[in-house]
Amino acid sequence: MCPRTKEQNELIRMQRREQILDVAARAYFHTGGSFDIRDVAREAGLGYGTVYHYYPNRHLLIEDVLGSGFERCEQALAEWVSISGGSPDVRQLLTYCKALLRLWQSDARAYLVYKMAAEHFGSLPEKERHHVKRRFMERLYVPLQSISRREDDSVDYMLAVLVGCCGLHYYAGNSGLDVDRIAQLAMQAISKES
Repeated sequence: MCPRTKEQNELIRMQRREQILDVAARAYFHTGGSFDIRDVAREAGLGYGTVYHYYPNRHLLIEDVLGSGFERCEQALAEWVSISGGSPDVRQLLTYCKALLRLWQSDARAYLVYKMAAEHFGSLPEKERHHVKRRFMERLYVPLQSISRREDDSVDYMLAVLVGCCGLHYYAGNSGLDVDRIAQLAMQAISKES
């Protein structure tokens, strides 16, 4: 048997890290954020020492889960703006709502960013909360608010509909989301139509 190359070892390391982050994001929903490294190791089918090697404590793990979730959400917003021709308008916001729901349905880390934002990142330690709130506001919330051309709380309601309905997928174990219907409901919050 040939020893692994440096590239093979790096690939295995990246795959394990991704596996750990995915399991930790899902564990957050099952435990309300009070999971242990052992819970993640057991759920991932990895040894405790392996997970501990990557993340010696839960706070570092949650920090990386959120960091990668932010990256995915920021990328989704940038792609949508690019596809929308650089200056999307409120009518195109429906498409973004659908894209966001599809992303969240398949990516617990991306959903966790918005879920925790809806809770004002209250489960994070105070010293981390300010930085994460600021990142959310600057990179995800304010761009949506400017696209919607609303300075009131409409974007809050739109996101509350999206987060709440997607929560059914994670917390109640619903197999799928009615993306079109949920996006329409979210848009009603922006347009204030009934």
